[in-house]
Amino acid sequence: MKIANDPASQTPIFEQIRRQIVEQVRSGELAVGTKLPTVRGLAGELGLAVNTVAKAYRVLEEDGVIETRGRQGSFVSVGADDGRRRLLKAAQRFAEEARKTGTPGDEALKIAASALDNIK
Repeated sequence: MKIANDPASQTPIFEQIRRQIVEQVRSGELAVGTKLPTVRGLAGELGLAVNTVAKAYRVLEEDGVIETRGRQGSFVSVGADDGRRRLLKAAQRFAEEARKTGTPGDEALKIAASALDNIK
């Protein structure tokens, strides 16, 4: 698993970690069942506070991307595929709403990007 962080970015570090893990799951680089580094291990590797990585893992678990199995660690969840399906359905609803309101595609994409950027 490769994770990079950009301290100069407006995006919080935990969100940078979350997004990169989601992308690696989506691309298949991290397959269902893959064991992730421990929170402490990843924090040490990246030179970050443990709480930063813990927050990223917590959000990933809430989203169904990973599951934590106590002392065994954290793994890519079977539900990770379900999250992608839910997102595709939400995107379809968004596209339909954009069409109904007469919003051009490029403007709709700007609105969606702005919404994503504003999530903390």
